[in-house]
Amino acid sequence: MDAYQRQQFDVMLLTAAERFAERIVQRCEGQDNALRRLRTDPQGEGVWLDEYVDAVFADFCLDDAAGSAFVLQALHKRQVTVDDTGTVSDVLARLARKAFAELLAAKVIEAMDRAERYG
Repeated sequence: MDAYQRQQFDVMLLTAAERFAERIVQRCEGQDNALRRLRTDPQGEGVWLDEYVDAVFADFCLDDAAGSAFVLQALHKRQVTVDDTGTVSDVLARLARKAFAELLAAKVIEAMDRAERYG
């Protein structure tokens, strides 16, 4: 991945993480509730991680095979488990979304923990 592409990915991830954190804090009525819900049930009420990732992929025009490849290229060192069938494009899309969602959740949890400690 070229340096400019890495920079684009990093900016996208940072933007997505900031927006997601704000969204779940508001929907979960506070940072403590948001952090607890994100850790225990990322698809649950007020968090809806997969729904958010789908919106991010649409907003950043990543909802095609090329967009999935871009995300996977940026995350090429992450470990994933694949037990999937379908077209190559569909499998790439699900894999990219899953890997991105895991990274996004980890980054938001890390930032919220840091804010809580040093707050």
